Amino acid sequence: MTDLLITNIGELTTNVDVPGNPCGTITDGALLIRDGRVAWVGRADDAPGVEDTATEVVDAGGRAALPGFVDSHTHLVFGGDRADEFEARMAGVPYAAGGIRRTVAATRAASDEELRARLTGLVAELHAQGTTTFEVKTGYDLTVDGEARLARLAAEVTPEVTFLGAHVVPAEFEDDRDAYVDLVVGPMLDAVRPHARWIDAFCETGAFTPAETARILRAGTSAGLTPRVHGNQLGPGEGVRLAVELGAASVDHCTYLSADDIAALADSDTVATLLPGVEFSTRHPYPDARRLIDAGVTVALASDCNPGTSFTSSMPLMIALAVREMGMTVAEAVWAATAGGARALRRTDVGHLGVGARADALILNAPTRTHLAYRPGVPLVHEVYRGGVRQS
Repeated sequence: MTDLLITNIGELTTNVDVPGNPCGTITDGALLIRDGRVAWVGRADDAPGVEDTATEVVDAGGRAALPGFVDSHTHLVFGGDRADEFEARMAGVPYAAGGIRRTVAATRAASDEELRARLTGLVAELHAQGTTTFEVKTGYDLTVDGEARLARLAAEVTPEVTFLGAHVVPAEFEDDRDAYVDLVVGPMLDAVRPHARWIDAFCETGAFTPAETARILRAGTSAGLTPRVHGNQLGPGEGVRLAVELGAASVDHCTYLSADDIAALADSDTVATLLPGVEFSTRHPYPDARRLIDAGVTVALASDCNPGTSFTSSMPLMIALAVREMGMTVAEAVWAATAGGARALRRTDVGHLGVGARADALILNAPTRTHLAYRPGVPLVHEVYRGGVRQS
C-alpha cells in the first residue's frame, strides 16, 4: 500500500495532549499515513518521505485538518417519520418519551430492505459530514426477534452496536412492566448479545425506573456487554449515580445535574455525553458543559440522530450548538466531538491523530477548526480519509 503524505495543513488538530495545548495543534503541519495508520505527524518542513516516489503527496492548500468525528450516540435503524411531532413541539407541545412507540410500530412494519436502505442513507450522511466512527442503538422494535434484527443490521455498518431493549415499555406490556423487564434481561438479551458490544437503558420518568435500569444493566454486564445510560434528560434523576456505580462507559444527555452528580462524574471514568441536537429540537434547556468541564468531567458530543428528538446526523452542527449554547470553546467542542466520543466508546485507536492511530482525518474547506462554529450550516468538509483511504 502506497504511503500517503498530507502536507501544507494550515492548522492540524491532533488531540495529542501536550502541556498548554490539549488539542495538540500544529501550525503548518503534515501527516504521514502508512498501512491505514498514522506513521508520523509534525511540521511540514520536517516531514519524511517527500523524496520517495512511492509516497503519494496531497497538498492541503493551507486548509485545516482534524481527526474524524466520533459519534458515540445514534439511533439509525428505524422505520417511519415523526416530522409532525417536531412541528407540534415548535408550536408549543412539550416533548414526552411516549412518542418512541410510534417509531416502534413503524419499525416493526418495515422490511429488512427498507430498514437497510434508510440505514445506508444515514451512514452516507455521517461520512459526508466527517463522522468516521459511530455507534448505533437498537430499541425501536422491542420484541425478541425484532431487537435481534435491528442489532444484526446495525452490525453490518459498525462494530459499536448497543442493545437498547430498555427504551420504553411497549404498549402490549403496559399493564405488566415486570414481564417486559424479564423479557429484556432474558430471551431478548440472549438474542441480541451476539451482535452487540454495549447495553443501554433509558432511566427517566416515562421510561424505566432506577431499579429496573440497574437490573437490566447488571444483566447485560453479566452477559459480557458494557453499560451505557440515557439519564437526567427530562429532569433530575438517578441516571448519573447509576452510571457511575455500575461503571458505565457514558451517561448521555446530562441536562439536569446536581452538584453531587457532577462530583460523581468527576471522580469516575464515566463520560458525560451531551446531545445538543435534542435541546435544539425539543426546546429543553441545554446542558451546562462549562460546569462539567470546569469540574474535570470528561465530556463528549454526539448527534443522537433519531426520528423523534434529534433528526440530524451533523456533528459540525453539534459543535456549533455547543459553542453557542453550552459554554464550550471551539477547541473543547472539537475535542469532545472527536477524542471525547472515542473515550465514550472506550476506543484508543480513533479520535486523535497520534502515531499508531487509525488514519481517520478530515480536511476542511477552511483555514481553522473555528469555522465549524463560525460558519454553522455550511458544508465545510473538503475531504474525508477513513483508514487512510480517501472517501469518494
